[in-house]
Order: sequence, then C-alpha cells, then structure tokens
Amino acid sequence: MTEHLSLTGRIDGKRDDLIALTQELVRIPTLNPPGDNYREVCEYLRARLEARGFSCELIRAHGTPGDSEKYPRWNIVARYEGKRAGDCVHFNSHTDVVEVGAGWTTDPFGGELKDGKIYGRGTCDMKGGLAASIIAVEAFIEQHPDFAGAIEISGTADEETGGYGGVAYLAEQGLYKNVQHVIIPEPLQKDRICLGHRGVWWAEIETHGEIAHGSMPFLGDCAVRHMGAVLHEMEESLFPALAQKTTSMPVVPLGARSSTMNINSLHGGQSEPEADFTGLPSACVPDYAKMIIDRRYLMEENKAEVEDEIRAVLEKVAGARENFRYELNEIWSVEPTMASKDAPVVTSVAKAIGDVLGKEAEYVVSPGTYDQKHIDRIGKLKNCIAYGPGLLELAHKPDEYVGVDDMLDSAKVMALVLVDLLLDPEQVTPAQ
Repeated sequence: MTEHLSLTGRIDGKRDDLIALTQELVRIPTLNPPGDNYREVCEYLRARLEARGFSCELIRAHGTPGDSEKYPRWNIVARYEGKRAGDCVHFNSHTDVVEVGAGWTTDPFGGELKDGKIYGRGTCDMKGGLAASIIAVEAFIEQHPDFAGAIEISGTADEETGGYGGVAYLAEQGLYKNVQHVIIPEPLQKDRICLGHRGVWWAEIETHGEIAHGSMPFLGDCAVRHMGAVLHEMEESLFPALAQKTTSMPVVPLGARSSTMNINSLHGGQSEPEADFTGLPSACVPDYAKMIIDRRYLMEENKAEVEDEIRAVLEKVAGARENFRYELNEIWSVEPTMASKDAPVVTSVAKAIGDVLGKEAEYVVSPGTYDQKHIDRIGKLKNCIAYGPGLLELAHKPDEYVGVDDMLDSAKVMALVLVDLLLDPEQVTPAQ
C-alpha cells in the first residue's frame, strides 16, 4: 500500500502536465474522414516520448482504405525497454476524431478547461485516455526504472472508420506477436473493465425496377416501392424477432443486450443535385433503390444466421410482389469478442480499480466495435481489454469533454497495473 501511495502521489503531481498534454492533443484536429493531421499528431507524440527515453517508429499503412498521398495513414509505436526480460504491456489509443457537428458552445479544438473538465472534439473519445496512459507510463518508469519487460504506447489511425489503416495494419505486420497484455483506453468509465464488443454485419440491399415517365408509372416498375415493401416486412417480422434475442454478455447500455439493426442510409431514384442547382427534378419512375443496414449481433448468434435472417425477409417479399428483384451484398463484418474475466490484464485492472477507487470493478461489453477486434482476430491476442476515462455517452456529441479527476484516477489504475505485471514482489517498495 505504501508503494501505491507513492506512485499515485507522483501521478497527482503531474496534474498540470496531464491537462496540458490533453489540450495539446485536442488542438491537433485529426478529423476522420478524411484523415487530417495524422502525421502531425504522431510527430508530436514522438517528440515527447523520445525525450523520455522511448524508441519511436512512425508507420504508414500503405494501401489501406483512405490512404493517399493527400491523406496518408500514419501511426506511431513507442517502446521503452526494461532492464531484463519480461512481459510487454501495450497501451493502444486511436488519434482520429469524428466530425464536429452542430450545437457546440465551446471551441471544438480549443481544449478549454472549465470546472475540472477539458472540452473539445476527441477529449473523451479518446485523447484523454491517450494522455492518461502516457502520464501513467512516465510515472511508473520514473519510480521503477529497473522494471522487467517492456512498455509500448501506440497512437493509431482510423478507428472511427474501422481501424484498417491503424491497428489492423499493425497487427498484419506482426506488431502484437511479442505483446502479452493490451489496454485500450476507450471511454468506458474509470470503474469499468470492457471485456469486448458485440458483432457487426453491414450489408447493402438493392432493389431494381424499370424507368418510365412519372406521369405513366404503370409503364414502369418503381424500385422505391419495392424497397418500401422490404421496410414494411422488417417492421412486421424482423425487428420484433431481434428484440426477443438476448445475451449473457454484460453489454451496456441495457438496450444493447438484444440484437439490433440500424438502417444506416436509404436512397432511391435520381441522385441529389448539386448545391447550386436551382432547377426541378425530372419525372421518372425510379429503377433503383439502395439501403445500407448495420446489424449488431450477440455471442449467441453467428454471421451466417444473421445473413439468413435478412435473406429470409427479402425472399418473403419476393414471394408476395410481382417482378421483385434484389441484391444483397456484405460490406464488412466483425465477430463478437470477449476476454475472459480470468485473463491476466483483466485481473490486474480489477485489482487496481479496487486499490484506487475503493470499489469492485464493473465488467461490461461495448455495444459497438473498437480496435480490440483486430488485436483479437488478426493479432491473435485474447488478453486485451478496453479501460479508460470518460463517459461513453459523450462520444461524438457536441460539447464533448473529459474530467481531469477521472483521467488522474484512470492513470493511477494503469500505473498500478504496470506494478502488478512488470515488477517482482520484492521491487514493490517506495522510491527513495
């Protein structure tokens, strides 16, 4: 306990540094799409971490979705070697943030500090978590420079658009082959351990018709009406069936413990005109309509079952409507993942939460996916969780913020995890 007080006190002493670091990260507008300023944020992190003894590598994810000469997908991996062999603990944070949106009362990239909160796009999701992990690691190394193993910190691209230019690419390059423990500081609240996430299956449904003059629709075949029939059948049979499916996964919020499906977009007929076009649309029966669906599924389901449910809806409509023609194409998918409560990183974080916060950790599962999917699926590493400061419901919202005290507490938890995983028992003594 003396050791814990010494290390956590060191982190309290870094409060101003933590605030400044978070503000500086937020002031680099790494908007995705399109992928602005990835190199700039990586260079900023490299300058800080190299000055503290880390070896740093900047890695561009050539050829991944979105990567171009205008918007290259840059990532940074920083590593600090211990004094002898041991496990490697890796902290992974994504550096990209989503669009600003309307409704802000603060500067989205100002990093304003007010009433113990730092405001700005990405404060909660997840530059506050990145800053907390850096402070935690720096404090641990200062107090225990003779630790065993290694510590890595990565700042990666594109999590908000699938992570293929970030963690997926790094996993494909073998980054996680020599890593034993991964913590992703996503904003799941400082007393929660996120074990994993639900599965996702995105698909595109197309209906086809025949174009004709809008004054004589009987001479054509309206693809939008066909799609309307699909929507009606979904409302009548699919959505009620999904609501009845429940899971043993501790998904939060409670509404996500059932299977869900979102209609992500819907379009039929003529394309929207350019913004400066002032004319009228032409009179045509639409011969094409497209819907994109976002289906989230549970550990108790599988992808084939999910696809079969959608195809059954389409086949039922086809049997009831003359000339109904459709196409169903998968866009992307990720299977559900969930670490065991007995995994080493889980038990270490749970112990640290008890020491810092004086309460038992809550175990949760995310309703949506994050980069754990790639560390599990490609990196073949199950000993991976999300743990970090911030409230998930603030992510992507106007006036997004992260609490300074929450970041400090999370940093203390992360630092004590390093004590548990990288120190021998005889090393757990106060710094002299």
